[in-house]
Amino acid sequence: MDSLPAIPVEPVDIMIVDDTLANIQVLSGMLKQQGYKVRPILDGRGALKAAETQPPALILLDISMPEMDGYEVCERLKANPVLKQVPVIFISALTESLDKVRAFTVGGVDYITKPFQLEEVRVRVETHLRLARLQNELEEYNHNLEVKVSEQVNEISDSQLATILALAKLAEYRDEDTGRHIERIQYFCRELVTRLAEKPGYRDEITPLFIDNITHASPLHDIGKVGIPDHILLKPARLTPVEFEVMKTHTVIGYELLQSVKERYTRNSFINIGIEISRSHHERWDGNGYPDGLAGTDIPLSARVVALADVYDALRSKRPYKDGFDHETSVKIILEGKGTQFDPGIIDAFVELGETFEWVYRELV
Repeated sequence: MDSLPAIPVEPVDIMIVDDTLANIQVLSGMLKQQGYKVRPILDGRGALKAAETQPPALILLDISMPEMDGYEVCERLKANPVLKQVPVIFISALTESLDKVRAFTVGGVDYITKPFQLEEVRVRVETHLRLARLQNELEEYNHNLEVKVSEQVNEISDSQLATILALAKLAEYRDEDTGRHIERIQYFCRELVTRLAEKPGYRDEITPLFIDNITHASPLHDIGKVGIPDHILLKPARLTPVEFEVMKTHTVIGYELLQSVKERYTRNSFINIGIEISRSHHERWDGNGYPDGLAGTDIPLSARVVALADVYDALRSKRPYKDGFDHETSVKIILEGKGTQFDPGIIDAFVELGETFEWVYRELV
């Protein structure tokens, strides 16, 4: 079988910028002998225009030129996002240290003093082309690595969320009448905090990460119910005062479960919000809630949001000891708790989202 023809390799493009024709001729001849493609330019403005049209692999740049000197040419090259990575080697008759320092300050990678030695120029050109190639390869490698890491992190994150959701459903499935409760809570919370993010007093605290975290952490609000005895959790009637005290401990049980997770993932903001929600979603704005009797903004915002979403869903849902209320009745009951049970600002957002809440409940029964 005949072998495929080799793909021709495009010669490396080097630009020479110098107003002295003799210098250009000498450098061009040497570089062409080495197999490079050479573009000679006699002035700075022409060099910038040519580079923008077709970026070279490297530029040999004189300093002392009319109209625009080499320093300004280099500064403009480095200010251009497309050209800033092109290596610039200054070749100049200026020999003062300050001239060389300025050349490096404006972005040059090397400095060759005239009269130059052709062998020195050749070696330095090869060196900086090789460095530029290695830098490009490293950047491409890092980019590919970031993509792979991002994919793995997303995969891990999805796995963690699935595990946490399953854990949350462990408590839910012990109660046959809760249906798709935790899924509705996720929707309610996301809509509430998204609306609150538009309001003074809340927008500084509600970031895109906060919205994402509370959406995914809200199913953890009742995780502590896994520690409540069945004869209390599944009782088909109202709880006695003693039984209710036991039921109230689900907040602390959930807190302790998630706190043990936090000890391993100390900086995980998702777990931190889950801890806030599980412990404090039964606190009241007036301080008469449990387990800590927190009041007002001492109650974490995440818990204040879940508190309203949880109550709305509980009012709408049928239980062995009660029928579910319709949307209008549920809204009326919640409004009665404005400033006592619930954060007034969250109530206002809830009222604005009334149709959304009704739609979510109807679709996720």
